[in-house]
Amino acid sequence: MDSHNMSTGKVAAIIGLGVGAMAVLHGDPLDPEGSAYLIWRETGLLGVPARAVVCIIAGVSLLAAGWLYRLLFCPLELLRAPDDVGYIAEGGRSRAQAANEVRRRRKTGELPPVYPNGWFRVLDSHLLERGEVRNVSVLGEQVAVFRGQDGEAYVVDAYCPHLGANLAVGGRVVGNCIECPFHGWQFRGNDGKCVKIPYAEKVPEFAKVHSWPSCEVNGQILIWFHCDGEDPHWTVPEQQEITSGEWVYRGRTEHFVNAHIQEIPENAADIAHLAHLHTPSFVSGVDLRYINSKTWEFLRHDWKVQWEPEPEPNQHCSQMLVKHAFTVFGLHWPLLDVHVVARQVGPGVVFLLFNHSFLGRGLIMHCVTPVEPLLQCVSHIMFYQSNVPPVVPKFILKAECIQFERDVMIWNNKKYISKPLLVKEDSAIQKHRRWFSQFYSENSPRLQYQRDTLDF
Repeated sequence: MDSHNMSTGKVAAIIGLGVGAMAVLHGDPLDPEGSAYLIWRETGLLGVPARAVVCIIAGVSLLAAGWLYRLLFCPLELLRAPDDVGYIAEGGRSRAQAANEVRRRRKTGELPPVYPNGWFRVLDSHLLERGEVRNVSVLGEQVAVFRGQDGEAYVVDAYCPHLGANLAVGGRVVGNCIECPFHGWQFRGNDGKCVKIPYAEKVPEFAKVHSWPSCEVNGQILIWFHCDGEDPHWTVPEQQEITSGEWVYRGRTEHFVNAHIQEIPENAADIAHLAHLHTPSFVSGVDLRYINSKTWEFLRHDWKVQWEPEPEPNQHCSQMLVKHAFTVFGLHWPLLDVHVVARQVGPGVVFLLFNHSFLGRGLIMHCVTPVEPLLQCVSHIMFYQSNVPPVVPKFILKAECIQFERDVMIWNNKKYISKPLLVKEDSAIQKHRRWFSQFYSENSPRLQYQRDTLDF
């Protein structure tokens, strides 16, 4: 449960206790003619302890009502910490200790460049109000993401070129500029140019902070990265149903994966792993040691998958077609069949379009953003038909989250093999690697370079 839901629950409990207290204290239980006295006499409870019991019952009831309301109507938000998923804590170790041990001892293998060229998500639009600034770690850098008074979102390097203060920590938005909290220098969001130094007669022409090319589409703020500083080669497509309000936000999940970025989208072409890893029902959980438990073996997922790159002019895109079926005791339940078209746009954004004959249509935006060379932030943002009860897309998102966390347990502990031992049924994996290689350039940063310069 996230902090917002926890605070909501606490408020509900306090209100419930208050309402219960007022209801109890409204009448005097010691007054033989009062209604309160009759209530206490009939229940056999008199005095302060009885009042406390009623207060507690009222509070618990309201808390339960608040939980039910969140379950049925509020977006689902599951935000996992880096050591929450994918590690096995044994021998009295904490999950953080287990995660650190795995990171230290794991062999990385011969890795491709760590940061491909493309668009990457940095923040959900609804998390950035007008005049607000946030500090975000992305691509080994710290950036300040702020929304100007014109409503536009801007992304600039977080560190002030003057004396290195973090613009996102204590800085404030002035018009469409970000003001440094240290000396009050102001930098324009659209080009990073310094437009004001409070104590200087003139602002030097070279005074500026790096401004990242950015866009805001489908409720997401994204930045463009290219190792050679080239302008964007393509745009992130707009989903009209989201823009028009036909599909509305129903929640998101967030995970940190300790792996190379290429290994995550490569799963789309690894067709064989679906039958082995994802056939056990989602109710079997995420721990790979127990997902094949006989308790739930009567529930099975069946997958038919095909992956292909798209031709020019959309060579930066690929598609995975998924047909999902659900069986109970070997019997196929057509009502639970789901058809998914997963369209990847560049290295960091995937559109998973759901089409269900009974439950309607929707979209999960699967976004992979490098935080560091071998640490990826993976978000799943759900949009669904506004006329479908929220519990439906929340269930789909939760099921997707469980299946995804099984992959996280693999990624967090595996080694990247540049020349894998493949059989002919794995041919799509090599095809995917050739397709993904287009996002690397000669100057794309590699892990060894990062280590030598301590620039990570």
